Amino acid sequence: MMSQTLPLSVSSHQPAPAHLHSRVRSGRAGSDPIWALLDSGHLQLTMASEAEKTFHRFAAFGDTASSGSEMNNKNFSKLCKDCNIMDGKTVTSNSVDIVFSKVKAKNARTITFQQFQEAMKELGQMRFKGKNPDEALAEIFKLMEGKEPATTGVTKPTTAGAVDRLTDTSKYTGTHKERFDQTGKGKGIEGREDKADSSGYVSGYKGTGTYDKKSSK
Repeated sequence: MMSQTLPLSVSSHQPAPAHLHSRVRSGRAGSDPIWALLDSGHLQLTMASEAEKTFHRFAAFGDTASSGSEMNNKNFSKLCKDCNIMDGKTVTSNSVDIVFSKVKAKNARTITFQQFQEAMKELGQMRFKGKNPDEALAEIFKLMEGKEPATTGVTKPTTAGAVDRLTDTSKYTGTHKERFDQTGKGKGIEGREDKADSSGYVSGYKGTGTYDKKSSK
């Protein structure tokens, strides 16, 4: 009686043939087109996952209430700049704005990660000319890997500087200026109240006491 050979189902839970295991152990699996395709697909998924993490970090930047699931145009431009996707030549700030408007929904102000990937495909073709869409997208994802929003140049609240300005008496004006002398020392009550001048001279006259000196000569 002839034995019947059954085809191996992809959905079967049977272990992979021994010759495939030997290929993996011997290091020759990479030369097999099927294994190369599987490795390539795994790499793309890994890179997309890392890109999504970067997307969420930039999407939530500057908004503590944001979940990071959607990104506005401002943060999209920041991502492109901080990740060096924007090079000022093939990809400019203007082209970034155009692509953002192209992929977002009508009347929407933000984009999802899926729409973000479409935008990156567009920018990838501009940034890496000569590469096919998948290769260009992979290069974009490499630029994004592990990146976080840069805070250099972001305006921060001043602390000591503000206090210094408030306590610098040389910058006081009006009545406040009259309360301190040239060294910055307070004049006390003299700087807060106007004392009546009972000398008989006109207010503001600076020649007080000089008459007697002149007549004695």
